[in-house]
Formats: sequence, C-alpha cells, structure tokens
Amino acid sequence: MAVAFLFMMPALILLVFIRIVPSVQAFVSSFQFRGEFVGLDNYAFILSNDRILGAIQTTLMFNLIVNPLQIILALLLALLLVDRVYVPSLWRVLIFMPVAVPLSVATIVWGIAMRPDDGMLNAFLNWLGIASQPFLVSQDQALFSIIFIASWAGVGYWMIFLISGLKEIPESLKEAAQLDGAGYWRTLISITLPLLRRTLAFVLVADTIANFLLFSPIQILTRGGPSNSTNLIMFETYRNAFAFNDLELAYALMIVLLAILMVVVTLQFRLLRTHESA
Repeated sequence: MAVAFLFMMPALILLVFIRIVPSVQAFVSSFQFRGEFVGLDNYAFILSNDRILGAIQTTLMFNLIVNPLQIILALLLALLLVDRVYVPSLWRVLIFMPVAVPLSVATIVWGIAMRPDDGMLNAFLNWLGIASQPFLVSQDQALFSIIFIASWAGVGYWMIFLISGLKEIPESLKEAAQLDGAGYWRTLISITLPLLRRTLAFVLVADTIANFLLFSPIQILTRGGPSNSTNLIMFETYRNAFAFNDLELAYALMIVLLAILMVVVTLQFRLLRTHESA
C-alpha cells in the first residue's frame, strides 16, 4: 500500500497544485474586486449585464443546436461504417482526419474559405448559380458558420467512440432478431440503440462539455461579433480577464459556466437513466 501511494504521490501533487488549488483560488476570487471582498456583487453584475446575459443565451442556443447535430451525424456515420460500406477502415481514417488537424489551424483555413469576397465556398456556390454568402460577417450566419466548423472538427472524433460501442454489441443478438423476422430498422431501434446507450451517454456529456468550452474559432474568426452574435461564455470570460482586466468577474463567469454545465450534465444523466429504467 505504501509503495503504491509513493508511486501515486507525484500525480496527486500535480493534481492538487494544478487543478484543486487554482479552482479554490478562482472560487474565492469571484467574491472579490481588486483584492477586496465584495460578496455577490460580481454575480449580481452578471445577472444585470445585457452583454453577459446575451453571451449566456447565445451559448445555450449554440449548444442546443450543435450537440444533437454532432451526435446524430456521428451516430449515422458510425452505423454506416460498421456494416454498410466497402473498405470501412479507409473511410474511418478519412473522416477522422479533421481531428488530427489542430482546431486553430482548421479555423484559419475555414476562415479563408468563408471569405465573402474571394472565399472558396462562395466560388463553389457561384459555380452552382447561388449568390455569394456573407458567412462570418453576417449576424444571421456567423453562429451557424461556427457550428459548421466545430462539427467538421468534432464529428469524426465522436464517431470513433460510437463505432467502438457498436462493435461491443454481440452479433448473436442481431442474428437472433433477424431469425425472428426483425428487419434492419427494428433491430436498430430495439437492440442496437438500447445497448449503445452507455456509449451515447458518454459521448453526449463529453461533447456538451467540449462545446460549452469552445473558444479558438470565436477568438480567431469573429471575436464575438458581428453584433455579439457569436459571443459565447468562454470568449466573454477571456474578454473580461484580458481585455477589461477584470479577473474577478472572469472568475465569477467561470463559476457560472461550471454551474450551468453541472445542471445540463445532470439533466442529461437523469434523462438517460429514466429511459434506461423504462
């Protein structure tokens, strides 16, 4: 036991000083302003500031769209690549390749492709006879452009987890269902998806956390604009900390973000547990 504890000691020390101590300091600092205790003033300011409330609303809407989109696409690709295509390993590599590209690099490339004047996407749309689109400079299209970039980078990653979960399902159960006369869709609904629920739960929670913490596409391409249409909580936190030099308010925003994440993840687990018990 003592030997095992000694081997664990370096990791525990790093955990305490890199994770736990900074988290406690951030929580304490969220009740301060310029080093002086101000109680709940930072949180009251968050609840009364239209820009910050708008960032929270935009973040919730962003996740309400991007999380189901990514998981549905990842699930469809996983189902397709498990038993519906030739040379599935090649297609898996091709679809997974965007994950190997750093998100910041992919963001710059897509930013160039989405230029409203000479971007590659508009050149392709023009070739199809469709008018050029503003994409990232449009208040109506900027957030959906960020959703596209985040999905392009993330779907292949979540697909791999779902493929792994699908391969864990015993083939004997599917064969038994087919012998009983169940077609592909009945087998999918009655056997595959219920047995995939735990993997889906992990992917749903991990994807939610990743998208709530999304930062680099916003910082590189839009900086919260145009007209704060892409101002997510993470970028608002960064702006308060480094542009407005209000670290205490940024800490309070991180605590709010953590609270929202805890509520969302708890609801997801509750919903999945309800379905499982049913």
